[in-house]
Amino acid sequence: MMIPGWAETFGKKKPGEAAASMPEQYAQYCCYGAYVSLMAADVLEKKLTNAGMSRLMREMEMPLSLVLYDMEREGVEVRREELKSYGDALVARIEELEKSIHRQAGVEFNINSPKQLGEVLFETMKLPGGKKTKTGYSTAADVLEKLSEEAPVVKDILEYRQLTKLKSTYADGLAVYIEEDRRIHTNFNQTITATGRISSTEPNLQNIPMRMELGRRIRKVFVPREGCVFVDADYSQIELRVLAHMSGDEQLIEAYHMDQDIHRITAAKVFHTPFEEVTDLQRRNAKAVNFGIVYGISSFGLSQDLSISKKEAAEYIEQYFATYPGVKEFLDRLVNDAKKNGYITTMFGRRRPIPELSSSNFMQRSFGERVAMNSPIQGTAADVIKIAMIRVWNALREQGLKSRLILQVHDELVIETYREEEAQVRQILTEKMKEAADLAVTLEIDLHVGENWYEAK
Repeated sequence: MMIPGWAETFGKKKPGEAAASMPEQYAQYCCYGAYVSLMAADVLEKKLTNAGMSRLMREMEMPLSLVLYDMEREGVEVRREELKSYGDALVARIEELEKSIHRQAGVEFNINSPKQLGEVLFETMKLPGGKKTKTGYSTAADVLEKLSEEAPVVKDILEYRQLTKLKSTYADGLAVYIEEDRRIHTNFNQTITATGRISSTEPNLQNIPMRMELGRRIRKVFVPREGCVFVDADYSQIELRVLAHMSGDEQLIEAYHMDQDIHRITAAKVFHTPFEEVTDLQRRNAKAVNFGIVYGISSFGLSQDLSISKKEAAEYIEQYFATYPGVKEFLDRLVNDAKKNGYITTMFGRRRPIPELSSSNFMQRSFGERVAMNSPIQGTAADVIKIAMIRVWNALREQGLKSRLILQVHDELVIETYREEEAQVRQILTEKMKEAADLAVTLEIDLHVGENWYEAK
């Protein structure tokens, strides 16, 4: 018996629309879902037990589904008029950039057309580094970023691209999702990402930009209800702390116990420089290596990030591993175990298969190795934030508070907090997030309060 899928039955209708316009089909679809769940229960339970993930399911994922349902139902208020003003500001800057780009190029053209853009940059303006493909010159971000220091017009083009994406995705895109209660009710997904991270759709609030000031300003349109403030807490360097714990590297653990700037400490160790004499450049480079190691970065990737030679990047990585030898042993062990088992696991038993490791394609195998190094760390960090969410949500209810957890973005939680409950909410977030996992290093959070999401972050 073939059970029809959602799109096949309802097309692009949302559940509420489907229930209202096609009640019989909707009821039948729900019954099919219940029937499939019943019939699959025993089979899935056995598979979960064999994979060592039944406890993960019972104690983390099932309780979390109630938390996410509550967060979706609560939603978050978005000021439509401020969203429009934000869009207008973007349009003004986009038009400025368009004029500037055309003036510097000496010709008017469609900046959104990769073909026309490539011809203008590499034929009309004779910029170096043009790579011609079947469809024209490549104008991918990595190609343009290499040129941005030499040609100011390229910086303008990169900003233009970022702002037009902000305009379409957020200034225009978010407005569609504001409901009658003036709130956006996103969908939080537990089972989409391979690492176990929560994702969100319709709209995607996980990709709210943070690097550009104009991008960060989108957070100003997200506001608490009357009588409330946002209390925002996010984990500080959680993946690096997880790496320190899982690797057991004594030097890295000691560095965290010193309770000083971890990137400056790493720079001092890697570059053999007294802590007080570490330069900003050395710290920046050490920070890139610190976070790059978590993602299995190559010497080529690091050289691109820091605009240095591949040889220098390789030396940085080599010095890092000499400083933290336990990290190197740990990452090598992860790759070897993944090759042997075909999968990796997080601290909490979450399993991710890595079929790429057995591929005959070198690029695929290399990708698999990076996944084997990163997924246990990123997946464990994702599990920690899930545990924290469950404990925070339970504590709010146990203490009889009206304040509600409404947003989760990667390592960040936001509570819509009634002003008279702010002290209790601060305490709950601090205690429950710090106690979510027992690691060899302390879990730390950054906590802020604001009248909107921008101020709270």
